[in-house]
Amino acid sequence: MIPYASRTGTLRNLAALRGAGWRLLVSATGRHNAHGFPYAVDNGAWTAHQQGKPFDVQAFELVVAELGAGADFVVAPDIVAGGLASLELSVSWLERLGGLRRVLIPVQDGMRPADLRPLISDRIGLFLGGSTEWKLETMRLWGRLARELDAYYHVGRVNSQKRIRLCQEAGAHSFDGTSATRFAVKLPVLDAAVRQGHLDLLGSSDEGKGIDD
Repeated sequence: MIPYASRTGTLRNLAALRGAGWRLLVSATGRHNAHGFPYAVDNGAWTAHQQGKPFDVQAFELVVAELGAGADFVVAPDIVAGGLASLELSVSWLERLGGLRRVLIPVQDGMRPADLRPLISDRIGLFLGGSTEWKLETMRLWGRLARELDAYYHVGRVNSQKRIRLCQEAGAHSFDGTSATRFAVKLPVLDAAVRQGHLDLLGSSDEGKGIDD
């Protein structure tokens, strides 16, 4: 599972993230600078929601023009906890984002797998957003859908060892959070959770094998 940290300009934190092999999530509402890291692009809707501001279309278009081609994925515009209205908005952008390597549709409160199934492919994946309670309740559900369709699955706003473990158990390919960005001292603990999950998965894949297998 690939860990992404929200972009930071703090040199100490950037050095710590680079040393641990984390990637950056660059938001449309922040500085459009990946600092030489592998990176993904977020649409900035969550930040706008927190600040009580409308979605900044121009900032999103600009970050896609500047960084979209090199991004691991770009998160399509959405409405936080907006249900099917959010899905309609995301779908309206898919054609305009068609030249990118991978686009993720944000999954929001009220959506069902049947709503997303016709849209998902090897290039159009899932970004689990929404309210915290709903996200935790449905994380495994969306993981099953992603596996069924062989699609990419990312979980947003993951800032603890417990949440990292839940993402691993749900089959997420990646996650992002702000804790490692804001507090370099938290990075070793979070990174250890990611690495332990990798070891656990390797161990489980070997269960039942004999010495001559």
